[in-house]
Amino acid sequence: MFDYETIRLIWWLFIGVVAIGFAITEGFDFGIGALLPFLGRTDLERRVIINTVGATWEGNQVWLILLGGAIFAIWPPVYATLFSGLYAAMLLVLFALFFRPAGFDYRSKLENPTWRNAWDWGLFVGGAVPPILLGVLVGNLILGLPFHLDADLRSFYDGSFWGLLNPFALWCGVIGLLTCLFQGAIFLKWRTEGDIQRRAQQAVGILGPALLVMLAIAMIWVIAGIGRPEITTMAGTEAPSNPLHKTVVAAGGGWLQHFAAHPWMFVAPLLAFGGLGASWLVGRAPGLAFLLSSLGIAGMLLTLGFGLFPFLLISTTDPNSSLTLWDASASHFTLLLSFWITVVFLPIVLLYTRWVYRVIWGSVTEEKVLQDQHTLY
Repeated sequence: MFDYETIRLIWWLFIGVVAIGFAITEGFDFGIGALLPFLGRTDLERRVIINTVGATWEGNQVWLILLGGAIFAIWPPVYATLFSGLYAAMLLVLFALFFRPAGFDYRSKLENPTWRNAWDWGLFVGGAVPPILLGVLVGNLILGLPFHLDADLRSFYDGSFWGLLNPFALWCGVIGLLTCLFQGAIFLKWRTEGDIQRRAQQAVGILGPALLVMLAIAMIWVIAGIGRPEITTMAGTEAPSNPLHKTVVAAGGGWLQHFAAHPWMFVAPLLAFGGLGASWLVGRAPGLAFLLSSLGIAGMLLTLGFGLFPFLLISTTDPNSSLTLWDASASHFTLLLSFWITVVFLPIVLLYTRWVYRVIWGSVTEEKVLQDQHTLY
């Protein structure tokens, strides 16, 4: 039904949608965990905050599993390069995520302040560390990663974990954390009442401008100081996958020139700044603010995807080893089979998710938590 070029592009779009879904849903999960020790002043307030995501955090985390599985199936060389070269960073993300199920499930089992406070900080680690490290990953995707492919297309990582922690990547890590904090504060403002809602509103007022300023500086940084490679020759968008069948010039036209060559791409950064800025300005309509901030996050990831296109991973060691959606994909049959499986099952998952949110929706109050001592977190 779809030729090789079309199905490759469809999967590039689909995985982008999955990444956006993960960033939006897991973003407010992470943000709420990171804000927990600061916006909850008493044990009861912290239980209220936890229960705003208590019924959905596990489902939201599935987006991360889906994203990793999709990359494994659709772009095997990308998966192999990332998960072998960045093994230490990935393990740190996983170790931080381990605090989340344990913290959610065991925090309220004992009425011991020391026990509960320790798990509160565990949830803080599980909420703050992953967005920082994932932001560092995004920064390094923009800069490029030190890897090369040999004649047998085996990937060799030429850098180290500490090399990932360069100034620009760390800046992106802070942006990742601020984005989740901002999204989490808006979500708390939407689903709580009283003092927690008031503190969440104050947090939104502080985090919004900080995020916009840091995002603007990052964009200027990219335009002024970060180069973008350029493909000069390539086997073709329908050719069998072989990343070495192309020639890449390390010093291309730059990120701004890339966007200028495709003016419609400017919609993405405009959506990012417009959505985040409008969500900060919208005061007493938290539902609208959450929608706008979600659009802003989508704009951020679309800006990244459009800016890299058609690259998936840029190699700083050997530019010709860079991976693109045209030469790093699985076979045509695999892409088609995965597509039809997705067409059948993804709508079921989305409908179920929508039903869950509809059932559990409403403000989480201290009275509700006290009434359901044995069923809520």
